[in-house]
Amino acid sequence: MKIHYRPAEMQDLATIMTIEHSGFTDDEAATINSMHDRIERISDTFLEAVDEQGAILGYIVGPSFNQRYLTDALFDKTVPNKLSDQYQTVLSLVVQPQFRRFGVASGLLAQLAKVAQQQGRQAITLTCLKALVPFYERNGYQNEGVSSSEHAGEVWYNMVLTL
Repeated sequence: MKIHYRPAEMQDLATIMTIEHSGFTDDEAATINSMHDRIERISDTFLEAVDEQGAILGYIVGPSFNQRYLTDALFDKTVPNKLSDQYQTVLSLVVQPQFRRFGVASGLLAQLAKVAQQQGRQAITLTCLKALVPFYERNGYQNEGVSSSEHAGEVWYNMVLTL
């Protein structure tokens, strides 16, 4: 399967929301309004993986940020990316269940890293649940301990990839 990458478009919102809910609980998942704002305001760092027919396999999204670790406020309000920000964040990385374990998520991480490097970012930062720490470590991320995030009442881990 050949995978292509492209910026998310508003016409993809319904599919994106279906994918979002396949990877996150209702408490963890972004709202449709949040995703709408992300497509509208940070499409340069909202990337889709698509197959040869243009079907969306998964996506990755996050704004630039000027702090090493994510804050819960990032999940609530989307502001446009700033050239001066040192970090690229990841708020959501989700692949449709039938396409998991085919390298789609790793490909999306690599593609976002390329964009972040082109934009002059120093690192990519994200939070994940404990079960996903090994996946991110295999993709070069360092586990920097438990996050202060209280998002969805879960325990999150700070993961950072230096670019």
